[in-house]
Formats: sequence, C-alpha cells, structure tokens
Amino acid sequence: MNISFLLSDNLLRRDFKIYTLVLLLAGMSWGLVEMYRVEYQTGDGSIEAPKHSADYFSKGYLRKDLNEQGQLKSELTAESVLHYSDDGVTHIDNPKLTLYNSDPTVPPWVVKSAKGILSADGENLLLQGKVFIDRAKAEGVMQLNIRTSHLRVKPKISYAETDEWAELLSPPHRVEGKGMQLTFKKPINIKLLSNVKSRYVLN
Repeated sequence: MNISFLLSDNLLRRDFKIYTLVLLLAGMSWGLVEMYRVEYQTGDGSIEAPKHSADYFSKGYLRKDLNEQGQLKSELTAESVLHYSDDGVTHIDNPKLTLYNSDPTVPPWVVKSAKGILSADGENLLLQGKVFIDRAKAEGVMQLNIRTSHLRVKPKISYAETDEWAELLSPPHRVEGKGMQLTFKKPINIKLLSNVKSRYVLN
C-alpha cells in the first residue's frame, strides 16, 4: 500500500469538507441578505431601516437648558444614549439630571438612576428602576435625600412624580409614603399621596 497515496486521499476528503462548509455558509448568508432585502425594500427598490431602529448613539452625553435670563436651568448628562428614529425617543444609560436654582446660594437638586427614556420633545424624562434625588446642605437649607423608583420628570417646569413608594430623609428625620409629587423650584413642594409614615427626632 502506498502511504503517500493514503495521505493525499485523506487531505482531499478534508479539503472537500471545508469547501462544502464554506459553500453552505455562503448560501445561508446570501439567503439572509435576500430575506432582509425583500422585507425592507421599498417600491422604488431602495432599502429602508426597520420601523423601530436606532439611528444614532452617543457616549458621554451632555445637554444644557437655559432660562429666560440665560442662566443655567438644568443639565442632563449620561454615560451613553441611543436615539430611535420612529418615535424620536432617546434611551439613556446612567442619566444624571441637575436642576439649578435661580438663587446660586441654594444647592442644586441632583436626580440619578440607572436607566432613562427622554421624549422626542425633551419635555418628559422617565427614570426607570431605583431613583436617587439629593440636595446638599447649605446656609438656611436643610440636606434632603429622596429614594424612590420609576420617576416621571418634567425638567422644563422643575416637576416630578411617581406612583411608587418614596422615602424622604433629612437627617435625623424620615418620612415615607406611596406616591409622590415634587416641585423643585420655589416654592418647593413635596407631597406624599398615601400610607404616610414619619419619624421626627426632637433636639
């Protein structure tokens, strides 16, 4: 028996399997392209994107809004954003909304969550999951920390609300309840809607 003949025969079978696999993958790829072309091809033969598809994304997002006097009113930052073409909404990772006061001596409100969705007109921001709202202590201003979830924010009018449980901490005091309405600008108003419990520490 010729050893060299056996080796070449084995190599030929191996190469045949490789070529067959390559042709099979090429055929599958072509089939997927044709399926996509037929599904998204318009009447004039051009290809349109799927209805709900992202048209751009950004890393290190920053948006600033000014008031009528040209002063910084609010600032929205995010780790990344993904914008969708059909409804114009923007999905946000790690959003941080800072709401400034007209009085610069009063610390701003800082609102954070893991995920958010900004409406196309920029007037509604839905913060998903756990939400943290903080205002630092200053002269004549008490520290305030609010913990809640699924917060609906209207940055342009400095208003937020939720139907979920909310906890207000102004050390050493604590108030909690279900459902909350919050106005960030003066006159600041925080309203818990039901099942309100409180703990006040008297000095």
